Amino acid sequence: MSITKWNNNAGMTNLFDDFFSRDLWNWGLANQSSTNTTLPAVNIRETAENFEVEMAAPGMNKEDFRVELEGNQLRISSEKKSEKEMKEGERYTRREFSYQSFQRSFTLPKDVVDVDQIHAKYENGVLQLLIPKKEEAKQKPPRMIEIK
Repeated sequence: MSITKWNNNAGMTNLFDDFFSRDLWNWGLANQSSTNTTLPAVNIRETAENFEVEMAAPGMNKEDFRVELEGNQLRISSEKKSEKEMKEGERYTRREFSYQSFQRSFTLPKDVVDVDQIHAKYENGVLQLLIPKKEEAKQKPPRMIEIK
């Protein structure tokens, strides 16, 4: 038999730990939209040459997505309805609708991104965007300066 320490404040401690460990500025991006639907998870990686965006959205088709750039706002959205045809003579006692939609927006850094060269592809359940940086915004390797 083992002895387990009982902590009467464990629930309260977890509540406060959860509250203070959240990113206070991104509550709306916690994989829930304002309508309590799930938002696809996103990875954004910055390299010296590009920004690379990966959005997990399995079960969709590339036609389901809409990617728009307005100013420096990048908006990724999707709407997907699933309707099954009824065959003649069929009845149903319950039929549940299937409708999915989401919208995610990201602010791109001004004067850094080459907006004319943004590319997107959907493959294996992941929407990938390649957002190249302008030549003058790319990180340059360290340059040796001669000392006289």
